[in-house]
Formats: sequence, C-alpha cells, structure tokens
Amino acid sequence: MLFGYFYLQRSISGEAKNYLKKLFFFKIFVFLFITLFCCLGTWQLYRLQWKQDLINQISEGLKSTPIQYSKDIIVNYQRVSLEGKYDFKNQIYLYSLNEKGQPGFDVITPFETKDKENVLVNRGWIKKELKKNLKIDSPSSMIKGLLREKSRKNIFTPKNDPKKNIWFSINLNEIKKITGKKFSKYIVYLEDDKIEVPKPKKITIDLPNNHLKYAITWYSISISILFYFLYFRKKQ
Repeated sequence: MLFGYFYLQRSISGEAKNYLKKLFFFKIFVFLFITLFCCLGTWQLYRLQWKQDLINQISEGLKSTPIQYSKDIIVNYQRVSLEGKYDFKNQIYLYSLNEKGQPGFDVITPFETKDKENVLVNRGWIKKELKKNLKIDSPSSMIKGLLREKSRKNIFTPKNDPKKNIWFSINLNEIKKITGKKFSKYIVYLEDDKIEVPKPKKITIDLPNNHLKYAITWYSISISILFYFLYFRKKQ
C-alpha cells in the first residue's frame, strides 16, 4: 500500500512537470508572436512616414520651375531643362510594365549636355516588338523632365543581359563599360505630351498608401493574442 502511494505521488509529480513545461513553451510562443506582430506594425508606421515624405517630395517637384540641369543637382523630383544631344547608339532597354500591366521596355538614352555633362534620360515605355526600331528615336536638342534617383536593385531582380540589351536594373558600372562614360545616379524622366512613342512615364502623387491599415492589422492581431492568453491563464 505504501508502494502504491509513492507511485501515485511520482505519477502526479510527473504530470505536473509536463504541464508546467507545456505552459512555459506556450508562454514563450505567445511572447514571440506578440513581439513579432508588434514589430511588423511598427515597421509599417515607419513605411507610412517614408511614403508620406515621398509624396511630399513628388508634390513639391511637380510644382517646381525647370532649372538648367547640372550634375551637382541632387534634389529628387526637381524639374530640369537640358540642351544637348541624345546618344541613341548606346541606349538601353529596361524591362518594365506600363499602367495596364503590359510588359515592355523603358527606353533609357544617354544625353550629353552642351556643357559636356552626361545624364541618362528615361524617354518612356515601348512594346517589346519596338525594341531597336529606329522609328522610336526622334532627335531633340532641348528637353525637359523630372530628376529622380534610380531605383535600387533587390535580391529578386534578375541579372542584366548587356549583350542582348535587356536590363532589369540600372547598373551604372555596367553602363560605363558599354559607353565609356560616367553617369549620375539621378535620371531625367522626360516630360513631353506630344510624344506618343516612347510614351513618357507619368510621375504623380497617386501612390498606393495602405501602411496605416497594415499597421492597425498587425497591432490588432497582437492584442487579440494577448487577450486570448490572459483569458486562458485566468481559466486555468
């Protein structure tokens, strides 16, 4: 009978340890997920601030008066005017989608100003079949556009194929190897309503901005998990 008592006590003790162990891991699980979702919510708030700053930059740029281009201008979305000539021979084709999601290319053409400064000009979007079609090249000695810093490449961006002249990102070092010229990281986005091909890209302040909604969602999930945990602990 005494042996049975000790066996029962050890059995109960073992079950209690298992229960406490599971409870400990459950608490860790809850803490990690609450922390994760709070971090995601906070990150979205940072993204919201970044997006609002970007919209303000674009808004100020669209209201700006064109000034003569210089490589020393490092103001994003500043409207500039240029006088010089295009280098159609060394223009590149940057893979891009138009407003309707149709795949094609942005035509990026080197431009040499009268002051012998070199800059890349995004002349606009074309269909794939128009690649290397001479009809898209219309000489112009005076142009206007918006300065914009080139987009950064991410880990999912495919590699450029300079031999086939198919680009997925603007790599200034690769372009220098082809042209022998050094270019600024700021690109001129051509503004000309009279040109249809290539179709100049419209830069507007109408950007998707759902970061506040995403932040509220992540914080709501965190609060829900916390309430569930408190309810579970109270019930236990």
